[in-house]
Amino acid sequence: MMPVTSLGGRKVALFGLGGSGLATAQALMAGGADVTAWDDNPASVEKAKAAGIATADLHGIDWKGMDCFVLSPGVPLTHPKPHWTVDLAHAAGVEIIGDVELFVRERMKLAADCPFIAITGTNGKSTTTALIAHILKSSGRDTQLGGNIGTAVLTLDPPAANRFYVVECSSYQIDLAPSINPSAGILLNLTPDHLDRHGTMQHYADVKERLVAGSKNAIVGVDDSYCSQIADRIERAGVSVTRISRRLALTDGIYADGSRILKAEAGQVTELLDLKGVETLRGGHNAQNAAAAIGACLAVGVSLDDIRAGIRSFPGLKHRMQPVGKRDHVTFVNDSKATNAEAAAPALSSYDRIYWIAGGLPKEGGITALQPLFSKIAKAYLIGEAAPQFAATLGEAVPYEISGTLDFAVAHAAKDAAEDKTGPVAVMLSPACASFDQYKNFEVRGDSFVAIVSDLDGVTMLV
Repeated sequence: MMPVTSLGGRKVALFGLGGSGLATAQALMAGGADVTAWDDNPASVEKAKAAGIATADLHGIDWKGMDCFVLSPGVPLTHPKPHWTVDLAHAAGVEIIGDVELFVRERMKLAADCPFIAITGTNGKSTTTALIAHILKSSGRDTQLGGNIGTAVLTLDPPAANRFYVVECSSYQIDLAPSINPSAGILLNLTPDHLDRHGTMQHYADVKERLVAGSKNAIVGVDDSYCSQIADRIERAGVSVTRISRRLALTDGIYADGSRILKAEAGQVTELLDLKGVETLRGGHNAQNAAAAIGACLAVGVSLDDIRAGIRSFPGLKHRMQPVGKRDHVTFVNDSKATNAEAAAPALSSYDRIYWIAGGLPKEGGITALQPLFSKIAKAYLIGEAAPQFAATLGEAVPYEISGTLDFAVAHAAKDAAEDKTGPVAVMLSPACASFDQYKNFEVRGDSFVAIVSDLDGVTMLV
C-alpha cells in the first residue's frame, strides 16, 4: 500500500467504495487523513465499515469543513449530469480529485524524480502498459504496474528513487488528476468512446490531452486528426514530443513499416527492431503499441538492447490476442477480451487463415462490421445466444457450424485445423460478444478456453 501522507491530518470526503475506492480510503487513512466515505450501494458501505472505514451519508456532512473530496472514477463528474456529491462539493468550494491525483502528489512529495510512465488512448492502452512494464521488469528495474489495467494505483509500493511506475489511465482518471505530470506520457489514439460521460468528442479529446500536456516527454500517435493536432499544440507549448505511427512514414518520430519499427531523426532513418516472429505483437495495431513502448522506455533511460530483449520475450496480455498453445502448424489464440466486433477485428486481421470461435451474448450490430475480414476465416464455430444471428450474417460467405458450447467448438476447430495442410493456421477464440450467457465474465471464458486447449493431445502450452 501507498500511504497518502500528503493529506495527513486533513479532512477528506470520499465517494465510491468499489475495489479502488476501498483501496483509496485505506491509503488515505494509513497516511493520517480523517476520512468520511459513502456509496450509493448499501452493500459497499457495509463492506467499508467491516474494513474499519468511517462512513456517513455525504448529504449530511459539513462540506465547508472538508479539505478535499476524492471521487471514484466510475462516478459521473460532468456528464450526463454531475453526481449529487459533485454538486455538493462544488457548492462548498471543495477540490475534487481521484486516486491517480493522490499518487501524483505522493510522488512529488517523496520522490519527484522517480520515473513515471502514464498511458492513455482509446485503444491499445492495456497492451502498451503491460509491454512497458515487462520491458522494465525484464531489464531488472523495480517496476510498479497499476491504474486502469486492474491494480489500484494506491496499492502499489510508495514512491522511491529508481522505482519505475507504469500507470494506465482512463479518461475518467485523467479528469480527476489535474496535476498529472509523467516522465513519459503516451497518447495512442482517439476514436469516439465514453461520450455518454464526456458529452462531446472534443471534450473527450481535451481530457486525454491533459496527460501528455503535463508530461516531460510526450509520445503521441498521429494517425488520427485529434491526436495529430494535440501533438502540434503541446509541442508549441514547449513539451518534448515523439510522434508515432502505424500508417505514416514520419520524417521525425517512430513508425511501423510492416513488422519493422523505424526511427526517423535529423534526416536519418534507422531500424530499431523487427517484430517478425513476436507472436504476441502481431498486427499493425501492435506495431503502434510497440512504437509507443519504445519511445517511452527510451525517454526514461532504458537501453535499446534492453528494450529489444523485453519486446521479444513479451508473453502478451492475458485474454487479448494471447497465443496459449501450439500443435504442429496450429496456434491456439485466446482473444476472449474481444467482446464486440470492433474489438475482434485486430485479432482477425493479424492471422491469414483462422478457425474462428465466436458467439455469446450479442452486441448491437453483431458481426456485420467484420465482413471485410471474412476471407481470412476458414470456418466459424458459433456458440451461445448469438449463434443463429451470426450464422445468418455469415451466410454463404464463410463455412460454419453451430457448436453451442466452447468445448465442442474447440474440439471441432482443432480437428479441422489439424487437417488443414495449407500452412500455418490459428484456432482463435475471438467471440465478438459479451460472455454473460454462459460465463461470469470474459476472463472466465478465456480461462475455460485455455483449459480445454490444454487437454488436447499433443498441444504444447505457451502459458
